[in-house]
Formats: sequence, structure tokens, C-alpha cells
Amino acid sequence: MERRIHGPLLATLGLIGLLAGNLAAADGTTVNVSLWDKGRMADRMMGNLADMPAAMGMGMGMDGAMHGMEMAAMGIQIDVATVPAGEVTFVVVNDSAGVVHEMLVAPVAADGQPLPYDSDNYMVNEEAAAGLGEVPELDAGATGSLTLNLQPGSYILYCNVPGHYILGMWTMITVTG
Repeated sequence: MERRIHGPLLATLGLIGLLAGNLAAADGTTVNVSLWDKGRMADRMMGNLADMPAAMGMGMGMDGAMHGMEMAAMGIQIDVATVPAGEVTFVVVNDSAGVVHEMLVAPVAADGQPLPYDSDNYMVNEEAAAGLGEVPELDAGATGSLTLNLQPGSYILYCNVPGHYILGMWTMITVTG
């Protein structure tokens, strides 16, 4: 049996769809974020931070490729790497079994320079990085969120608990115009 949708019903469904689309756009974009680590491997690597080059951080993948990231002891995984400009909500889960993590958002310099890294403290200098916001320290299994109004460009999401950034705990997201 063939079903037909008649004019008034079709118009109503179209209006509902249009309204739903506008409501979704008004709500912005949601990015699901997983903060993860490899447990004991990460613990062992934390003891060797002085031997790791600062290049293990963001400079390691400036061309968009994750060179060597498959060997990272920690990381940030996002479910979408490109989002439209406007309101973006990051829903963050610390998927670690026992390590505290956080997530910060900072713009990537137009010239592709890495974040200002303080090798004495194994951290990014947050003030010099011009961060836009953060989900502060989350215990293992905890969740948090951050909503920002982002302009077109490239941004880095990173954990700045001492040693975590250099162990690979960062990722990039692109905001389109």
C-alpha cells in the first residue's frame, strides 16, 4: 500500500523540520572528549620526563599527522575533529583508571609555533598560551563540560597536569567559517 503525504501535512512536517534544524543550530555543537592513559606504562614514562624532548608535545604533529602518537602513554580523543564556528560544548570524560586529568583549550598560532612549554615544570605556560577555558582536574571516571564561542581557526585541546602534555595528551580541532 502506497502512502502519500498531502500538501498541508507535508508543509507542517517541513516546518517542524526547519524549526528542529534551527533549534539544533541554536544549541551549538557538542564535542565528546575522552581523556585517557595507559595506566602503568604512563606511570613508568612519568619517571623519564627529563629525558623527553619538548618536541613530544604539540610540535610533533603540526602537519596534522599524529607522528608517533600511537606510542603515546596518554592522550585526548575527540569524536569530531572539525566543527562550525559558534557555540561549542566540550563534554569531557576522564577515562583513566586512576589518574587525574584536565582539558584546556587554546588557539594555535597562525605560524604553527608550538605552545610555550616550561621544561623545568613539564607544563605549558597557560598564561602565555592564551587559553580560552578549561575543564579543571577530573578524578578518574569523572565528567565535566566547557562551552566556548569559537571563531574559525585551529585550536589545541591539552592536559596540563605536569608531564601529561609531553606524554602525548593533546589533540587538535578545526573550527570552520
